[in-house]
Amino acid sequence: MDLLTKFGVPPEQVVEPDIEQPRTEQGIMNPVKALEQRGQSVWLDFLARGFVVKGDLKKLIDNDGVKGVTSNPSIFEKAIGSSSEYDGAIAAALKSGDRPVAELFELLAVEDIQLAADVLRPVHDRLKAADGFVSLEVSPYLALDTKGTIAEAKRLWKQVNRKNLMVKVPATSEGLPAIQHLTSEGISINITLLFSRKVYVQGAEAYLAGLEKYVAGGGDPSHVASVASFFVSRIDSAVDKLLDEKIAQANDPSEKERLAELKGKIAIANAKLAYQEYKRLFAGPRWEKLKAKGAKPQRLLWASTGTKNKDYSDVLYVEELIGSDTVNTMPPATLEAFRDHGRVRDSLEENIEDARRVLAELEKSGISLDAITDDLVKDGVKLFADAADKLYGAVAHKRATVLGGGIDRQALALGSHIGKAVEKATEDWRASGKIRRLWQHDKSLWTGTDEDKWLGWLHSPASADVSDYEDFARRVKGQGFTDAVVLGMGGSSLGPEVLAETFASKPGFPKLHVLESTDPAQVRHLQASINIPKTLFIVSSKSGSTTEPNVMKDYFFAQVSKAIGADKAGHRFIAVTDPGSSLEKVATRQGFARIFHGDPTIGGRYSVLSPFGLVPAATAGVDLRTLLRHALSMVRSCGPEVPPHENPGVQLGLAMGHAGLEGRDKVTILSSKKTSDFGAWAEQLIAESTGKEGKGLIPIDGEPLGDVAPYGQDRFFIDIRTEGENDGAHDEKLTALETAGHPVVRIVMKSVDHIGQEFFRFEIATAVAGAVLGINPFNHPDVEDAKIKTRELIAAFEKTGALPPEKPVMASARADIYTDEKNAAALRRAGADGDLGSWLKAHLSRSGAGDYVALLAYIERNHAHIDVLQDMRLEVRDKRHVATCAEFGPRFLHSTGQAYKGGPNSGVFLQITADDAKDLAIPGQRASFGVIKAAQARGDFDVLTERGRRALRVHLKGDLEAGLKELDTAIHNSLN
Repeated sequence: MDLLTKFGVPPEQVVEPDIEQPRTEQGIMNPVKALEQRGQSVWLDFLARGFVVKGDLKKLIDNDGVKGVTSNPSIFEKAIGSSSEYDGAIAAALKSGDRPVAELFELLAVEDIQLAADVLRPVHDRLKAADGFVSLEVSPYLALDTKGTIAEAKRLWKQVNRKNLMVKVPATSEGLPAIQHLTSEGISINITLLFSRKVYVQGAEAYLAGLEKYVAGGGDPSHVASVASFFVSRIDSAVDKLLDEKIAQANDPSEKERLAELKGKIAIANAKLAYQEYKRLFAGPRWEKLKAKGAKPQRLLWASTGTKNKDYSDVLYVEELIGSDTVNTMPPATLEAFRDHGRVRDSLEENIEDARRVLAELEKSGISLDAITDDLVKDGVKLFADAADKLYGAVAHKRATVLGGGIDRQALALGSHIGKAVEKATEDWRASGKIRRLWQHDKSLWTGTDEDKWLGWLHSPASADVSDYEDFARRVKGQGFTDAVVLGMGGSSLGPEVLAETFASKPGFPKLHVLESTDPAQVRHLQASINIPKTLFIVSSKSGSTTEPNVMKDYFFAQVSKAIGADKAGHRFIAVTDPGSSLEKVATRQGFARIFHGDPTIGGRYSVLSPFGLVPAATAGVDLRTLLRHALSMVRSCGPEVPPHENPGVQLGLAMGHAGLEGRDKVTILSSKKTSDFGAWAEQLIAESTGKEGKGLIPIDGEPLGDVAPYGQDRFFIDIRTEGENDGAHDEKLTALETAGHPVVRIVMKSVDHIGQEFFRFEIATAVAGAVLGINPFNHPDVEDAKIKTRELIAAFEKTGALPPEKPVMASARADIYTDEKNAAALRRAGADGDLGSWLKAHLSRSGAGDYVALLAYIERNHAHIDVLQDMRLEVRDKRHVATCAEFGPRFLHSTGQAYKGGPNSGVFLQITADDAKDLAIPGQRASFGVIKAAQARGDFDVLTERGRRALRVHLKGDLEAGLKELDTAIHNSLN
């Protein structure tokens, strides 16, 4: 039966192409071209831009009668990844602005499909929409997602905007409902990954049901077409393997012969019987009713027709499947082979009974074709997803190459052992689609608790209302503020602090300060450095219940009230908080100038690219449009479609996580002068995210780089700088560490404007490292314990006017020492007696390989005190060969405090407290700043000792500077 007659096109309406029928030298018609005389269309299983643009596709249409083109991720990957053919198109696309990898690929693919569709349009028109189609596949990642498949197919249909497009949808159990739905909306579908006759029937039924619904809704089915891509050679490959195993096991020569005769016959027999189902389905009253409305039958398309077994004819799956109303989609090599030596005959309906016998013999042999076809669908989904990974990896690589310095550089030198672990993990993450699962908020990637509720940070850079921030910035500038102060802790303050330290003050905008301490001297120092009447205060707290920002707000609200009047004081304050928080209620009651809402699905330490970081940045006049534009480049580089090997955030996270598993859990951050404060932010992110359940990474920030000797085998170095910041001595030391076998990551930012890229890179990396370590990177279970202790102590003070008494284990005129009974007993056994030096010597001698020593100073954080702590930590590092931390309280409680209490028990803690030279009252409270700080220090120390940590507290009495000097000397002497 002629193809067009089958499709209801009268012979007199057929417009024949005005080209000479090509013939071989012997005068015989080209076998490929001759297939159309048998009612079979030839489609090309290949697509590339140059192939279309240079006219090669047009030649195949004219000379071979090719009537369609199919594409898939494998085809595009070879075209894009294996040549420079698309480099110019990628560069041109990115010239107008960066875009996600999937979107960039889609732009290329859609243009290719449109070009091919336009070349095939004359065929489509001549055959009255019966042929001339180009197929484009929905993302293989959606094979098990009905809603996602429907949404993407509809979008592609609209975007390509060509009548002769077919959207390819796999015949998975999730794909079949999508096929029916899409057909019911008048979209032409190529059903792919069909192996089973049973599933083929289900696909055809989905097409028919979809057509019926479309017609019932008033649609004209004459422009809707469909093919059912029935895969062939893969079946023989799978069956033959099992037959070979059976043959090897058989002892009877006749049985061996019987089994051998089945090889290479199953796929064709399966296809022939599928064609019999086709004839049944597209006949009878149901079909005739649709046909009368102009509907076209869904043709069987033979896919995977390239021969994989060299023992078989290279045109086997063409010659044996020739029949009316079918399509054979051939890769170029198969098409050329058939043109050269193919033989045309009506083979599809030959020996139907023999086909049934062959399949029965297979069943008799104990081989289940149904089981094989089920596995082939699963394998097919995986193979296409693997190809998509390669495809997106190629596009990601080319995007990064084109953008060049637009994406900060990252180089990992991990050494053989960790390098191999990361390489293996990279493949696992790719094969398991873990980066897509992360972006899909799949909590099973971590512990399966509530991780899915804390991933709003993935989308915060893209969702930022830049225009609103810019309008706010103009208003701030217009009011002539000289200063702006962030009152916050942890994630609410560390991000703004990085921005304040990284970006120079902008003319006309206030100077940005950050206060994150209850130390009276630090509060007083901040007050002295600002002009109260011309200062804007940003009260920043997610929950609104955090002690420090609340008391800081109370203090400065009273100061502003004194300066400009209580009725106007609220105009100098804005709040950044989550909706419905207690801070929002206070801000409303006190008449704050503005309330910015945070996203409740973003934890504090991941909030820097949300209002908690962007409001202070806008206040200081930071160019948020540029900051976020650069940040989004890293978001795209770490996106769900970028496979792990090309994904910088995933690579860093896998390296951190696997280094931690190997005992290299001291993540040592080396920040250059221009990025000097970045480490303090990253320190909180890493420590609070990973340090729990006795596991975790311990970030080491601010420790100057030394020679190789002091470093143990527990280090993992991350060096971050901007382009042009060259330090020969530093680089020499870093290279020496790498040579000595220490893992080193080097990150080079284009400029400080790229700081947003590093925020996002480290957020992704930390979430990935959390998955590797098997913890929830978004909770902080041990922080609350210290808060509870602090509240209990403050409540006692409010009741009695004094903190509960405590007894030192050693007392002197200049210093008292405190610890719990267990620590005291251990230290006395190690030689601690009546002087400070003996206690320090006994305590520090407890640190060994794999440990770290943390100095936790509840004193004013200023340059002089930072220098003293640095001297102490370097003395400890160089003498004990351990990692060191130098922290100021209560700031660190909302940062590294989680890891110190909940992470690995490898810390040796020296807490430093002191008498306050002058306390500072808090309006409306009996407790002062000094009392709150003392309660925080004691609460923190109590939790450390309750957790069995090696902890000692030194309380300095009298002059603080003299006391610190004496402590420094005592540490030096105890180590020498």
